[in-house]
Amino acid sequence: MATLERIYFVPHYLVRKENTVTYSPSSSIPTIKDLPQIFWADGLPWREANLWAVERVTTGDASLKTVASNMNGLLNYAKFLELYDLQWFEFPTRKADRCLVIYRGRLIKMRDTGQISPSTASEYMRNCIMFYRWAKDKDLLSPYIELWREKSYIIKHFDRVGFERTINGTTTNLSIPNRKRLGQTLEDGLLPVSETDRDAILNFALKNSTPELYLMLALGFFTGMRLGSICDLKIQSLEQATPDPYAKGLLRIAVGPAAVPKVHTKFGVTGEVWIPEILRDELLKYALGCRRLEREVKALPENRNLLFLTRFGNAYGRRGSDQSSAINVEMSMFRKQGVKAGLPVLRKFRFHQSRCTFGTELARLALSVCDDVAIVIATVSYALLHAPNSEATTFKYIRFIQALPIKKAISNNFMKAFSGFRVGTPYDE
Repeated sequence: MATLERIYFVPHYLVRKENTVTYSPSSSIPTIKDLPQIFWADGLPWREANLWAVERVTTGDASLKTVASNMNGLLNYAKFLELYDLQWFEFPTRKADRCLVIYRGRLIKMRDTGQISPSTASEYMRNCIMFYRWAKDKDLLSPYIELWREKSYIIKHFDRVGFERTINGTTTNLSIPNRKRLGQTLEDGLLPVSETDRDAILNFALKNSTPELYLMLALGFFTGMRLGSICDLKIQSLEQATPDPYAKGLLRIAVGPAAVPKVHTKFGVTGEVWIPEILRDELLKYALGCRRLEREVKALPENRNLLFLTRFGNAYGRRGSDQSSAINVEMSMFRKQGVKAGLPVLRKFRFHQSRCTFGTELARLALSVCDDVAIVIATVSYALLHAPNSEATTFKYIRFIQALPIKKAISNNFMKAFSGFRVGTPYDE
């Protein structure tokens, strides 16, 4: 299958001499570390897609992080092309045989069956359309090929003063609308798990997964840290944790770009996260164990201070990212084991739900002792390291907790009503 590799890109320029052509390093264009590039299953590069990535980064059209996200979506398209033995530049006369049309249908099917989220389906298709727009603009495709039909749209809205404004845009008939899930959801459209399910997940992980996955899940459930922060957590960060003077048994860990040592956070937010002292002690015990020390010996110098290392001595996550391929693989195996063992909660469990569960539990505890919603929002926002001006994200946790009594009341009344109907049902005879 196609793969995405990160390379150290050194820009060169062409020098033509009388009988030779040479390439010399460019002094005006800076080098690019971790430039994403796609390679087919046979090892050959997807030259057109890779050139698209290089051009966008070097010209400043998009940040390296944005390009990496786009290339990750295009990687999914590359795997699809290989699976169905299709070429990205071939567009038969029959519309149903075109690769983009077939790919769109596959994404919609995966979305409808719950394999990917609606936002992911929309994003993957949008990445393809962006690439094909660029390819056609660079004359890499025949000008007579009709890839899609353009559609114009107008969005009307009112600004803060009250004046009506309009936004004009263009879309295509291949784009996939992002039909979000109805109802109350938290970050990334996920829901928390119950306290009982949380304990069941951790108990099962303790006995059936690697120590690293178990401890990472524990950090997610009891600190609310994102996976990117957990993968970049340093041993020194734990050693320097300071007691919270107003909460016995809780410590505070400094994270973010301004922390010493630095720990990755989304949007580069610097702050402190709470961690139970007993969990911190368990993590330090793991850090000094033979299992981790054997991995540290294999690690590069810049990775040796990381708390979690793979068996090859590598970091679990790429620096500056909230994703981890290694954890994705472990979570997939963990879910399969859990379902086989009779834990239905693991069927669609995602690592980020541990953060949602922590935030929900924190909001519940805060509302139980404080009626001032503003103070509760500030507390939850502080603990989850939400970026400034993101009160709407934090308030989702408050609304979710406030709606729970309503759901419980509905459940109890419906159960009582249905129990009354079941008395003397024919199939009891």
